[in-house]
Amino acid sequence: QFFVFCHGLLQLSQLLVSGYLKSSISTIERRYGLSSQTSGLLASFNEVGNTLLIIFISYFGSRVHRPRFIGCGAILVSLAGFLMSLPHFITGPYEYDQSVASMFSNTTDLCQPGLPGSQGNFSDASCTPHAARENQEVLLVMFIAQVLLGIGGVPIQPFGISYIDDFASERNSPLYLGILFSVTIIGPGVGFMLGSAMLRFYVDIDKVTGEVQQLTNKDPRWVGAWWLGFLVAASLVALSAVPYFFFPREMPKEEVPGPAETSDFPVVLLRNLRHPVFLLVVLAQVNLSAMVAGLATFMAKFLERQFSLTASLANMIIGAVNIPGAMVGIVVGGAILKRFQMSLRQCSAMCILGMFLCLLVAFPLLFLGCPTQKVAGVTYGESSEFGHHTLECSLQCNCPEKAYNPICGSDAVEYISPCSAGCKVVNINADNSILNYTNCSCISENGLMGFAKPGTCGTGCSHLFLPFVVLSCLAGILASTSHTPSFMLILRSIQPEDKSFAVGIQFMLLRVLAWMPGPVLYGSAIDTTCILWEKKCDKKAACRYYNNKLFRQRYLGLQFFFEVGAF
Repeated sequence: QFFVFCHGLLQLSQLLVSGYLKSSISTIERRYGLSSQTSGLLASFNEVGNTLLIIFISYFGSRVHRPRFIGCGAILVSLAGFLMSLPHFITGPYEYDQSVASMFSNTTDLCQPGLPGSQGNFSDASCTPHAARENQEVLLVMFIAQVLLGIGGVPIQPFGISYIDDFASERNSPLYLGILFSVTIIGPGVGFMLGSAMLRFYVDIDKVTGEVQQLTNKDPRWVGAWWLGFLVAASLVALSAVPYFFFPREMPKEEVPGPAETSDFPVVLLRNLRHPVFLLVVLAQVNLSAMVAGLATFMAKFLERQFSLTASLANMIIGAVNIPGAMVGIVVGGAILKRFQMSLRQCSAMCILGMFLCLLVAFPLLFLGCPTQKVAGVTYGESSEFGHHTLECSLQCNCPEKAYNPICGSDAVEYISPCSAGCKVVNINADNSILNYTNCSCISENGLMGFAKPGTCGTGCSHLFLPFVVLSCLAGILASTSHTPSFMLILRSIQPEDKSFAVGIQFMLLRVLAWMPGPVLYGSAIDTTCILWEKKCDKKAACRYYNNKLFRQRYLGLQFFFEVGAF
């Protein structure tokens, strides 16, 4: 029982590392200028290290000192977690365009006519070969950390489960495994909650004093302390690893052992892959897993953009609403199975019914959302041919092309920077935060010059937020009711001695066909809907503005496509 407790703790903290990465992915994108395709690849890269080794490990399971292997794996996972936060410490402070000269930069992005080119181009100054190399180093470190995370995670689940199953009584084993299983679902939820807590702090909380800090967490340039959660999670993993080095190689079994299993690798593989029920159920699970992979990785980003939420709130919703919803679905599915002692045919009928209802609920989601806010020169106004965001009214300002410091005009149009709106004056509150911008030549109200407030105008979509969350949570509950019956279909339709191996093949296929390509596919789809890219060293970096309608249709459309596939 102490082993089960330790293993629950370890699995929780291991999933905290990978779940936390997903919660901070949109922040890391913004901080290091990544496209969603790159961040999707990053998010799924831990599966690479995992997949390479999982089959061997499952096969050699009973021949090694399992607790010690688990302990070593956990140490690797912990190292990977610390490595994930390293980029923060090797790169300089986060730089963003400001209207008030600070100790970092004396340039401002106000309209200063008559000073041709005096402002210099904002982001060009930072485009030294060193800066470009620094970004590659950051990516390299993170990808290596992800591979280590995958490799370290390999022994943890299979060895833990087989160790418990070997030495627990037949009666208690399902209970113990059920406890561990529920932990694996809670884990990512806790990861998102941790993300929600950490992203409220400013990224350079350890490098700058509060006095210079002009951003609020509602600002689209806000970057939260993404690295902090990795330190927390990695420390937890390191702590959980300690007891494993003191467990014995074998324990006295709680009751009588069953016959030993022996089988031949290639024969079993072919026998299972030719099994129609096994194959169809696994394909359905591949579709569902691909949907979940994309959902988990980019749902927070979607909520941030579609409903103008802060990263912190978006993670809060996922961790407190969507993931518990999926848990409820899994539990309800299992309870129905147990209560009605279902046959295999009834199991498959239940899967189909669950998915069908899920489709009905998920379809309206495609229509719940709003278009992108009006952004002068980007989605709206005289020159919306992209790449040329100079507005006539601010031509005399000689604006730096790349400046990004969005403001919301009193005409309800968003401008990329105060300069592009032709604002000449900035007014500051007592606490050094910006009150508003005035004398803006592009913003006119009743023939007078308008003013602007710092920050984005937002999509004005808050009234649709609640129905969206309710429906998506309901769809999640319905889809996950099919989880347990689909597992039962696999376990009961194949030969008993192939069980552990079949589950190994199943996880292998899910990884290769769903968890690895899923986030990359979703990320690429999201990238196609970007309408204004940040440029770093003349290369595309992170996306500033998406076409929200296309973003919604492609992101949720892909999700719907996989749900239909599973059905």
